[in-house]
Amino acid sequence: MAAFDHSPPPFFKQGPAPLALLTLYVAISISLMVLDAKFRYLDMARQAVAVVTHPLQQLAHAPARGIAQAGEYFQSVGTLQDENQRLKHAKLEMAPTLLRLQQLEAENTRLRRLLAVHERQPAGGQVAQILYTARDPFSRRVIVDKGQQDKVGAGLPVVDDAGIVGQVTRVYPFVSEITLITDKDQAVPVQIVRNGLRSVVFGLGNGQLELRFMPANADVQEGDVLVTSGLDGIFQPGFPVAKVARIEREASYSFARILCVPVAGVENFGEVMILAARTAPAPRPEPSEAVEGAPEDKAPKAKKRRPGARGAGGH
Repeated sequence: MAAFDHSPPPFFKQGPAPLALLTLYVAISISLMVLDAKFRYLDMARQAVAVVTHPLQQLAHAPARGIAQAGEYFQSVGTLQDENQRLKHAKLEMAPTLLRLQQLEAENTRLRRLLAVHERQPAGGQVAQILYTARDPFSRRVIVDKGQQDKVGAGLPVVDDAGIVGQVTRVYPFVSEITLITDKDQAVPVQIVRNGLRSVVFGLGNGQLELRFMPANADVQEGDVLVTSGLDGIFQPGFPVAKVARIEREASYSFARILCVPVAGVENFGEVMILAARTAPAPRPEPSEAVEGAPEDKAPKAKKRRPGARGAGGH
């Protein structure tokens, strides 16, 4: 009886070993990540992928947007009327305060002109809608529906109706990526409203902020409001950033641990405003020659006399 050939047909023959393929793919992936992190080689590819996948992303979010719009459409008319009535009452109650603020702003402008002080740049910008969060679960970043076609640039500050939300860090043709102030790589120069003390607040990555490098005896209290100082040239001064939540002072440490919570809705989905770029500050003055190098003292220096040495006429 003839022996049967149990070898697989040619079209079932296996190629390289799976472990070898896995090792090759992992090596290629690590090489691409290292090259992209150091030399930004894949920026153009990332831009092209963003353009291609943008319609698919819009299509994937279309059902959710449709359901949300249908829910808003079928809201009770009575609820909308009550809300409209409350807004009218609130507007009337805030009218005196708003009028006084407008008068104070005009008076401040006149005083600045009188004292030859530069006027503050108006905070203009454009409204953007938050679409979704970034894919990295260890970062605090969101994607908005404004991009290069809307003249959005990297580095622009982002605010909401309560305060600073974050900063534009990456721009694509149709969307932009915003890094929230609670991200662990984000820092904002701030100033305490109560006493004008300046410092820098850093994100912790967990929804909180930390006011670092403050001495243990610094005049900081729980409940203090932090606003932007404007010293970085990016954020305009006066925007609310955070509020001091907890202070830990220990005698063994030179600095206090000051934890803060953001005043803006950085973890909420909604609409934000991307502010326009600030006017470039005046360049630093060049140091004068007198400051750069002090004149050399050409006067002869008196020689030090050795102890016990005799005078010129001594024997």
